[in-house]
Amino acid sequence: MDLIKVLTNEQLKKDVPEVEVGNTVRVHNRIKEGNRERIQLFEGTVIAKNGGGISETFTVRRVSYGCGVEKTFPLHSPNVVKVETVRCGKVRRAKLYYLRGRVGKASKVKEKM
Repeated sequence: MDLIKVLTNEQLKKDVPEVEVGNTVRVHNRIKEGNRERIQLFEGTVIAKNGGGISETFTVRRVSYGCGVEKTFPLHSPNVVKVETVRCGKVRRAKLYYLRGRVGKASKVKEKM
């Protein structure tokens, strides 16, 4: 096997969280501040998934104090402790970038029944 593939396969998480576009998720992210560590939550809608393998990422969007905030998390990062699915969204697109231009109820994603 290729040496790079061997090194990246060691870094992959064994229990990969189910992250689908359109779902509302709660991401538990480990934050280091000096010598202290804490877990910070970020809850929002998954609007994109990119890449594959060790470099796979997902982008979560939420509106905070009237301002849209997007964060991109590496799926296999040790700093991403846990990803909880809050709601399953019903979407027909792979990328939900159109939500950036929506405000209020228009920015909601329908729930899958």
